[in-house]
Amino acid sequence: MPGEPFNAEPPRSALISSYVTPVDFFYKRSHGPIPILDNIDRYCVSISGLIEKPKDIYMTDIWKLPKYNVTATLQCAGNRRTAMSKTRTVKGVGWDVSAIGNAVWGGAKLADVLELIDIHNCTSSTPLGGKHVEFVSVDKCKEENGGPYKASIPLSQASNPEADVLLAYEMNGEPLNRDHGYPLRVIVPGVIGARSVKWLDFINIIAEECQGFFMQKDYKMFPPSVDWDNIDWSTRRPQMDFPVQCAICSLEDVDVVKPGKITIKGYAASGGGRGIERVDVSIDGGKTWVEASRYQKAIIPYIADHASSDKWAWVLFEAKADISQSTEIVAKAVRHSCIFFLISYHPIAEQVDTAANVQPENVGVIWNLRGILNTSWHRVHVRVGHSNM
Repeated sequence: MPGEPFNAEPPRSALISSYVTPVDFFYKRSHGPIPILDNIDRYCVSISGLIEKPKDIYMTDIWKLPKYNVTATLQCAGNRRTAMSKTRTVKGVGWDVSAIGNAVWGGAKLADVLELIDIHNCTSSTPLGGKHVEFVSVDKCKEENGGPYKASIPLSQASNPEADVLLAYEMNGEPLNRDHGYPLRVIVPGVIGARSVKWLDFINIIAEECQGFFMQKDYKMFPPSVDWDNIDWSTRRPQMDFPVQCAICSLEDVDVVKPGKITIKGYAASGGGRGIERVDVSIDGGKTWVEASRYQKAIIPYIADHASSDKWAWVLFEAKADISQSTEIVAKAVRHSCIFFLISYHPIAEQVDTAANVQPENVGVIWNLRGILNTSWHRVHVRVGHSNM
C-alpha cells in the first residue's frame, strides 16, 4: 500500500550470478516512504553537535574530496529470519536468504569529511566530549513517532580511514538511485546494514551512542529465554558486527534434482572485515564434509585477510557432488582467526562473543524474538527425481 515501507529481496539464484550484485538485484530495505530529493544544488548535510564549528556540507564539497571505491557487502540483520520463525514466531520482515548484496560503493571517506570540521584521523573524542557520530536520515518512520531514522557509530571508527566508512554517492559506478539512498548515504562496512543510513540529512557529534529506536529498542541480540513479556532493552548493546554467515543459493529449500553430478553454489560473509577461511559442504545432513572452492574475482585467488582480497566483501563458493538419493545438503563457513568456534559439529551455545561469532548447527540455540543474526548452518532438502519443468 502507498506509504508503507518498501522491502524486497531477489531470488537467491540471482546472488550467485556475479560477485558484484547488480543494482536491480540488490535487496531493498526502508522504514518509511522513500523520500524524493531532486534539488541536488541545494542539498546539503548539516554537521553539528559537540564540535566548535558546525558546518553545512554540500555535494560540491563532497565531490572535491578524494573519491574512494570500496567493495562491501551489506546484509540486513534479519537475513534468514523466515527460517528462524519456523522454530518460534519472531517479529520482523520475513526475509529469506537474499537480504544481502555486494556492491562497489563510491564516495568520500567520512574521515576526510570530518577533517573539514577539524576532527582529525583516528580521533576518539572531541574537545567538547563527542565520542559518537550519529547519522540522521530524511526518511521518516512510525517507530520514531514520525521522526527520522537514525543510527550511530563510534567516533574512533568514523574518523579512521582504514575503517573505510563512506559518504557514498555511487553504487556500482552509477549515481545512487532512490531505493538505495540518493543522493547521499552512509556505508559502514562490516556491520549490520541498519547502521548504513540512507538519504543522509544530518550528522551529529554526540557524547553517547544514538538514542533512536533502531539503536536502543531494536537490532539487539537476546537469548532464547527472553520474550516480549520480560525483555529489558537496556541490558544489551546495539548490534554492530555481523557474525559469520553462509547460504546455499543454487538450490531452493526444497528442490528436485536429477541423479548424478550437481553444483552447489552460495555465498559466505563475515563482519568486521574478517575473511572466510573455509566453506564446508555436506551432502548427508552434516555427517561428512568436503571443502568448497572460494572466490571473489575470477583471475585472483581468494586468500582470507590477504591484501589482494576485498576484506569487506562476501566470498562466493562452489562444490560439486554426486547425488544418488534424496538427502539434506548443508553448508557452513569458517571465519578467519576464529576457527575453534566453527569446526565443532556441536557448538556450545554459551560461547557467544560481542559480535555473536558463532555459527551453530541448529537455529534453536540462537533464536531471538526479533529474529536477527540467523547464522545457523544452512540446510536445503533435495529429492532425486524428474522436474516438471
